[in-house]
Amino acid sequence: MIARPLGIAVHAHRGASTETMMSNGPSAILSSDEIGAIARDAVAEGQAGHTLAASQRIEPLRKAQRRQAEAAMALLWIVDRRSLAREEAAGILAEIADAHDDDLAILSRLGLCLEAVRDIDDLNAPPPEHPIFQTMVARLDRLARRYEGRPEHEQILRGLATAARMTARQNDAIAEASLRRLIEIDPQRSAHHYNLGLFYKTRGRFAEGVAANRAAADLSQEVVDSTEWNLGICATGALDAETALGVWKRMGQKIEHGRFGLPEGGYPACKVRLAARPLAERTADGDDPGEEETVWIERLSPCHGIVRSVLYGDLGVDYGDVILMDGAPITHHAYGDEEIPVFPHLATLLRQNYQFFDFAGTQETTRQLAGISAELDGDAVVYSHSESVKIMCANCWRNPDIDHADHETMEKHVVIGRIAAPPDLTPAQLLDMIDKAIEARGSCQLYAPDLCAAAGQSARERIDRRRFALLTDN
Repeated sequence: MIARPLGIAVHAHRGASTETMMSNGPSAILSSDEIGAIARDAVAEGQAGHTLAASQRIEPLRKAQRRQAEAAMALLWIVDRRSLAREEAAGILAEIADAHDDDLAILSRLGLCLEAVRDIDDLNAPPPEHPIFQTMVARLDRLARRYEGRPEHEQILRGLATAARMTARQNDAIAEASLRRLIEIDPQRSAHHYNLGLFYKTRGRFAEGVAANRAAADLSQEVVDSTEWNLGICATGALDAETALGVWKRMGQKIEHGRFGLPEGGYPACKVRLAARPLAERTADGDDPGEEETVWIERLSPCHGIVRSVLYGDLGVDYGDVILMDGAPITHHAYGDEEIPVFPHLATLLRQNYQFFDFAGTQETTRQLAGISAELDGDAVVYSHSESVKIMCANCWRNPDIDHADHETMEKHVVIGRIAAPPDLTPAQLLDMIDKAIEARGSCQLYAPDLCAAAGQSARERIDRRRFALLTDN
């Protein structure tokens, strides 16, 4: 069922379709019935996934909105219902802002609509590039100052808070001040406390997020899932195990106290898109995610887990670290018939300071080297990043320090990856365990020159480094 647009009639004009009404071209002024019918049809197209058709439907509204506030409000409703492609929707908001620069109702509503032109599930996205975001923050901030203490102030602040929050970390002071002022104006409104808690969660201020979401829950007449989720996530981020455990148990989760002083239950593995700089750990001056990588985690609760992939890059978080994730997945990855959710990285709770060593090796069967991990103690892992077949010179392989005229070729099944081990496992112990596992197989080899160096085996390091270079040379 399609909700009714604010201030717009949605019944058809004498039962006529949009096509019939507009067949002779758009009128100079659209009736309320015509505006409502166009809006209804556009939203129906958008919700069916037909954004191009929705875009075509709204052309009469775009032409009329400069003269008719009602048409502008209809467009805002269509955007808010996410019926258009985001880039086009942002352009429409810019057109409306330009045409109605002194209309408080339209500008306030437009600020709220900015949430609909960002992918809010992609929590760690950089600040939006479209100028409408900063334009609206500046414009609504001026209006909020002008209308302080007047009845219109609350609606302006709601639009301003949303607009500022949508600019990543660029306008945090404005966003927080607006949200806190809304609570001062109407302290009994649960939604105001919830929005402040949402802001604190995404900014890594988890203890304050617990307090705000508790206030929202106390003021609500019924249990609201979104408030419970944010309370549980903030409590986990604040290492408030009792509060988090209470939330998850109320939600029917089978979970108890576990590792790291946090709740833990039996959850299927999932994936997280890690960021070198998640939003909660950024500043206005360093306001982009940096390098990102999607990895597997051992999920311990609805919102935290242990990284179980060894990363390609250096993100400042890696295998063995404990991370907090947000509750709404960014996307899903398909593995056969199974859909695995991919969650955004909210913060890093604990860095375990594992040791990492690059390796290259050869094997005869798929996953042979990766299978060594099951035989290693102390949560050490041999993690394969790539497996491929490489044609190389047999004589260079046997004697890598000599130039050869005869380049007899040979085929090698090459594995390239990284070894991870906890900090209390010495390199010598790690190397010894790997050697024993390799010896038991007899049909594969592993070369990790940096591990050999750390273990004090300099002669072996020189050999491993030459073989490593041959296997990794493109």
